[in-house]
Amino acid sequence: MIPFEYLRAGDPAEAVAAVAGRPGAAFLGGGTNLVDHMKLGVARPDLLVDVSRLPLDRVEETGSGLRIGAAVRNSDLAAHPLVRERYPVLARALLSGASGQLRNAATTAGNLLQRTRCPYFQDVTTPCNKRDPGSGCSAIGGYTRYHAILGASEHCVAVHPSDMAVAMLALDAVVIVLGPAGERALPLADLHRLPGDTPQRDTVLEHGELITAVELPDLPFARRSAYRKVRDRVSYSFALVSVAACLDLDGGAVRDVRLALGGVAHKPWRAALAEEALLGATVTEEAFRRAAEAELAAARPLHGNEFKVPMVRNAIVATLRDLAEEGR
Repeated sequence: MIPFEYLRAGDPAEAVAAVAGRPGAAFLGGGTNLVDHMKLGVARPDLLVDVSRLPLDRVEETGSGLRIGAAVRNSDLAAHPLVRERYPVLARALLSGASGQLRNAATTAGNLLQRTRCPYFQDVTTPCNKRDPGSGCSAIGGYTRYHAILGASEHCVAVHPSDMAVAMLALDAVVIVLGPAGERALPLADLHRLPGDTPQRDTVLEHGELITAVELPDLPFARRSAYRKVRDRVSYSFALVSVAACLDLDGGAVRDVRLALGGVAHKPWRAALAEEALLGATVTEEAFRRAAEAELAAARPLHGNEFKVPMVRNAIVATLRDLAEEGR
């Protein structure tokens, strides 16, 4: 690990000014992703600005939903009574992620901002366009089991690892960001990027911008929601495929739906085509299957991860079927 300076910020504005004023600076929250990458030589910040002790660790009701502070720990968020009651998809996604020890350390903002990555990104002996732009993508033609089937490019086929982000995307979350120019609200759907020809950029945030909170809108039918994660082992494993779903029924028809996918793209993937196909549809497995196939029409699997296409389809169908049965 290279030498670095450390600063404990007294307030969000101080943290933003410290990072914005130094190109090699980085925010430090729980550190579960950044510190690992520093040890591996993947990340080399020369200044760490500690934001973990800022007063951003509360979950609060607002007039229009729920506000989650950036420093709320994943374990605390999963256990919060309002989250479990109103947004069970989020609680279940959080409990599906990492280990208990990591959930106790990881923060809300840190979870959203963990690097989109694959084994080659973390191996500094291999070419990786995310780590060293222009060096090539070792995953293309290499080990591809966990890699993208949607939205990838010739420069990167890695997938975003967060479970929490997939659930928040399905819940229409909004990210509150503080930067040198002030505060702005950013839909979570717009936070993460597809790789294109600049895969080194995971998000649209500028250097020095700090996430201070995430806001969830009041979405009554999110009480009927679920998160399904398909993985190689029961615990402490990234998703091969995951599905976050909220379903609103009107008798035997779909009145409204939210659907997001994980393990399939460089960013959490909102299944907008599937949602469109489901609106007004009769609640049947065949309708769920057609919706999944509409979303997967653009899938471009790699040699070695073709299995993900039917896996996504089956996971969507099973998740929606279970939710529909709950509503009967």
